[in-house]
Amino acid sequence: MTTRLLRRPSTWVAAAALALLAGAGLHWFQPWKLVTDQEVHETLAVTPTPRASVSAPSSGPAVLRQGEFISHEHDTGGLARVVRNADGSRVLELVGLDTSNGPDLRVWLSDQPVRAGVGGWRVFDDGAWVELGRLKGNRGDQAYAIPAGTDLDRLESVTIWCKRFSVSFGAAGLTPPP
Repeated sequence: MTTRLLRRPSTWVAAAALALLAGAGLHWFQPWKLVTDQEVHETLAVTPTPRASVSAPSSGPAVLRQGEFISHEHDTGGLARVVRNADGSRVLELVGLDTSNGPDLRVWLSDQPVRAGVGGWRVFDDGAWVELGRLKGNRGDQAYAIPAGTDLDRLESVTIWCKRFSVSFGAAGLTPPP
């Protein structure tokens, strides 16, 4: 009976279709990323303890805004801060970031407020946002250049955004340091 089933063309067509679907599913979901981490340890402009507010002299880097990450689709922690460098350029620093790895993760500044719970997972593409690039790693310290001319008065949050599934892994509201 098994030999007869293997001789049928429809069996081979079904097996080939199943293999193609499995390959496409693996490519789309990238499940191995849920069990692998990518650590990044970039040098940050402001080096005091990550959770401390910073007041720097006007000649050096200064923290303009900061906020703690909250979890959305995946457990996420760490500090986000917007830093003005001595040359006037601005960067977003992610300090002690700790989130899950995933497919097609991006760092976005957004005009949407950060909301806890499931209601906050999908709001960041509803309004204005600026993509700063692909997430360099799901753990550690990293910096992203903020394009010149970006209006930070309109962008009040940062999200680790999964572009493939349109969902936030975690987000932080950005407010002036105390």
